[in-house]
Amino acid sequence: MAKINYRRLKGSQNFRLRLLLATLSSTPVIIEDIRADDTLPGLRPHEISLLRLLEKVSDDCLIEINETGTKFKYKPGIVMGGRNLLHDCGISRSIGYFLEPLIVLGLFAKKPLSIRLKGITNDSKDPSVDTFRSTTLPMLKQFGVPSEGLDLKIESRGSPPLGGGEIVLSVPIVQSLTAVNWIDEGMVKRIRGVSFSTRVSVQFENAMIYAARGIFNRLLPDVHIFTDHKAGPQAGNSPGYGISLVAETTSGCFISADTTVSYARRDGIDLEDEEKNELMPPAEVGVQIASVLLQEIEQGGVVDSTHQGLLFLLCALCPQDVSKVRVGKLSPYGEETLRQIRDFLGVKFVIKPDTSTRTVMLKCVGSGLKNLSKKSS
Repeated sequence: MAKINYRRLKGSQNFRLRLLLATLSSTPVIIEDIRADDTLPGLRPHEISLLRLLEKVSDDCLIEINETGTKFKYKPGIVMGGRNLLHDCGISRSIGYFLEPLIVLGLFAKKPLSIRLKGITNDSKDPSVDTFRSTTLPMLKQFGVPSEGLDLKIESRGSPPLGGGEIVLSVPIVQSLTAVNWIDEGMVKRIRGVSFSTRVSVQFENAMIYAARGIFNRLLPDVHIFTDHKAGPQAGNSPGYGISLVAETTSGCFISADTTVSYARRDGIDLEDEEKNELMPPAEVGVQIASVLLQEIEQGGVVDSTHQGLLFLLCALCPQDVSKVRVGKLSPYGEETLRQIRDFLGVKFVIKPDTSTRTVMLKCVGSGLKNLSKKSS
């Protein structure tokens, strides 16, 4: 057997990004020193869950973790995709943590992907499932991903700390992406959104919507925020409420912001004690998230700051053609994505600040990744 040349990496940072790029570029990796000096060393539950998810959607992938979880080997297999898969994401991170790598891998799988994910649908750390549905999926269409077969259904909601939500994600396969020249962010023409509540009064949603609309209606008339009040089994296992907003522009860009309010999970504290902690009032949540969305719009660019990393990744996976995009101020995750893309795919971006609009223009020649299992029609 031929000896496998592993690429050695250290630390737990950019775990998800490294695994995704290792899989796409078929690069075997060894990651060591994972939180070696922490009181709780090694991989976290959500990181192990992500590795198990990669095993589920791939064939012939090899994962070896040492006893303490501070070092593991990963040899990517062939991404198979497949129908009616099921994965429990656990409750240490929300479903949003798993969606970004899963969607990108799904595009380059052997068969279209359809998977049911269980866990936390909305939290304040990762983008909510609503943001993926309203912003991430439409963004893929810019790169030539067909809308047929691209779908995300929210079947039940789950707030932290106990989750209990379920979604079904469907991703079609592509032979290759299409290079983009996407630099016109346009003007905001309408604002859409969805507020949700689980195991609390529906009045919480109305208060969030009323407060958010109070800010937006001074600026534009076309504002519509839907309510999604879940009860019974569809409301998951924990009380919580939140709102996800998206601004749609005249040039077809979607800029989003979302937040969720729920009881934090603290190890060793009984949840009954938690109930006594005050949560942020819904009206304040509405005002806060409206302000966050306005800041994202003010920054300029064709995507919001949470989508920068995905935007750069899609550009780097395009055919060997020039892609050109405009973003607002580079986010730390965006910058890190550019570094990892250079290391794994050898794609370098030309970065040029546009001083007149205080935005940043980036262009690159794609790596030319092709999905060899999809026949060209």
